[in-house]
Amino acid sequence: MANNNNPQQKEIKIELTPEVAAGHYANLAIISHSPNEFFFDFLAVAPNMPQARVQSRIIMTPENARNLLFALRDNIQKYEQSFGQITNKTPQNAPKNGNDIPNPFMA
Repeated sequence: MANNNNPQQKEIKIELTPEVAAGHYANLAIISHSPNEFFFDFLAVAPNMPQARVQSRIIMTPENARNLLFALRDNIQKYEQSFGQITNKTPQNAPKNGNDIPNPFMA
């Protein structure tokens, strides 16, 4: 007897082109939001360069941004179980006071 309470999930076929598969390096993320969307801007900042170009912008609904938060948290926990705790490394020119260390991925 079939159980009608669990609708079958549809399989999504994902295409990854070589251009997208190459990815973009980012060492800075700027997150902003409006009432209806979250904006994730990813940048690559080089030392002694006064300007950085946005490499990629992702726009999500608040619900999908929250799902991303949970998925990222889950993946970080799995990573740390396999490879050890991720620690923040102090940049060479950063202030010595731990409270003054800037977060490269800011909100």
